[in-house]
Amino acid sequence: MEHKVRSIRPFIGAKDFELSRSFYRDLGFHENVITPDMSVFTTEGMAFYLQDAYVKDWVDNTMIFLEVDDVDRYWQELLALNLTAKYRDAKLTPIRTDYWGKECFLHDPSGILWHFGEFFKS
Repeated sequence: MEHKVRSIRPFIGAKDFELSRSFYRDLGFHENVITPDMSVFTTEGMAFYLQDAYVKDWVDNTMIFLEVDDVDRYWQELLALNLTAKYRDAKLTPIRTDYWGKECFLHDPSGILWHFGEFFKS
């Protein structure tokens, strides 16, 4: 197949759509409302769709990996946002180092698990 891929955009659900919309805006994503029950959130050419739809097994098993240039700086910026105080069900897990790189973790208010990672340069 010969084609040019322009993006990949996962669809994620929300237990409380309005709360999740606010969470992602606070996290620094730009929101474009598509319909009353769906928005696309973007940052630096990356995007995902947030839906006003919740299936517990689906959301509890959704993980997104976002590669960042500096996990240590990103972690400090996450802490400064104070998301766990503002969003009751949000959870932060500190940086872990592994053989491939390092990452920190953030659960959104619905339970979506975000990995923010930095690969070691070889």
